[in-house]
Amino acid sequence: MMSAMELLNNVKELFGHHVIFGTGILLLTGYFCGRLAEMVRLPSVTGYILAGLVLGESVIGIIPATAPYKLTSITEIALGMIAITIGAEFEFSRLKKTGKAIVIITIFQSLFAFVFVVISLLLMKMALSYALILGTIATATAPAATVVIVKELRARGEFVDYLYGVVALDDAVCILFFSIVFALVAPALAGTVSGQELGILSGLTHAGLEILLSCILGAIGGFLLHEFTRKKYRLNEILIISIAVIFLTISITIVLKLSLLIANMMMGAVLVNLSHRNKRIFRVIEPVTPPLFALFFVLAGTELHLYVFTKLAVILFGLVYIVARFAGKYFGTWFSALIMKTSVNIRKYLGFCLFPQAGVAIGLVLFMQTSPVMAGAPEFVRNMMVLIVNIVLFSIFINELIGPLITKYGIVKGSEIG
Repeated sequence: MMSAMELLNNVKELFGHHVIFGTGILLLTGYFCGRLAEMVRLPSVTGYILAGLVLGESVIGIIPATAPYKLTSITEIALGMIAITIGAEFEFSRLKKTGKAIVIITIFQSLFAFVFVVISLLLMKMALSYALILGTIATATAPAATVVIVKELRARGEFVDYLYGVVALDDAVCILFFSIVFALVAPALAGTVSGQELGILSGLTHAGLEILLSCILGAIGGFLLHEFTRKKYRLNEILIISIAVIFLTISITIVLKLSLLIANMMMGAVLVNLSHRNKRIFRVIEPVTPPLFALFFVLAGTELHLYVFTKLAVILFGLVYIVARFAGKYFGTWFSALIMKTSVNIRKYLGFCLFPQAGVAIGLVLFMQTSPVMAGAPEFVRNMMVLIVNIVLFSIFINELIGPLITKYGIVKGSEIG
């Protein structure tokens, strides 16, 4: 008889050699965990993430650590689909009424999150440079869970318009904000290594150019998709063309190292504004998205590691970071919504929907670690960078588990359901 350990090892080996088998396990486990989560009134997203955590290296280890890298394309496609959905909310007719308020709320909630986190970490005796870096990372908000929960609840109305608008602009603000702060503190941390200094102007230029080129690429993709489908009437043709153009746009942004989220948001915005008939594109691709989203969140769960709970410094700084970030997001949203005289629901509940944090935050810490500016940094600086990475990973761990629940609460309270 084969022991349980031998069976697990065989399954793990089969997964490592057969991606399709592994994808099937991820989807099936994610489905059942998602249903269990719904039975106890949790978002299915939480079930997907827990499924990944259990299957991953931290618990039973069926899913090898290399799995997320082998299935990177799934993550990229899912993020692209999520971004297009958000971009579709940027209709000019809506923006005329809410555009200014959305911009103000986005800036204020980012600024408040930054200030709250920096001050809190300084009170914990963290050096200013590291507190500033974590403060900028705190401004990022993950849109994925928000989009999935909105779709599950079939939420609609002004609240959802504001929510999609804020999470769409949030990444652009975060990237610019991080570029400014990192340009200021990185040379000092690295000991101002000759030939590797990153000036504020060059940092801003790089961030601005990335956002601009991403927008241009997304606009081109949206225009081409509109042209290719505007005279088509068969839904299967529209689906094939849409998937092809979306995949091409995603792949080009990755090759050019542009922002996948911003490019695909722009594509969605261009489509919805060029013609009202383009909304059929979103209806056609919608049935394709549930398995992609499920895989995306199960894979995200496999990357959560329990080892971050073994270090006291990570836990203490991580908890302060999480609480300060949420407080900043909530009060920044409440204050700016009050200034802009929005509805009571937006003031009271929109901030709850900005708690999730994942992809962009991970991307920023990875960029920071691999930056040439950090190549010549002293050992104690590199050790602090490892601590920062672990603090962000700890935050993401907590955010991924309880973030969807908090977001669901905000959406249920703030929007029209059904």
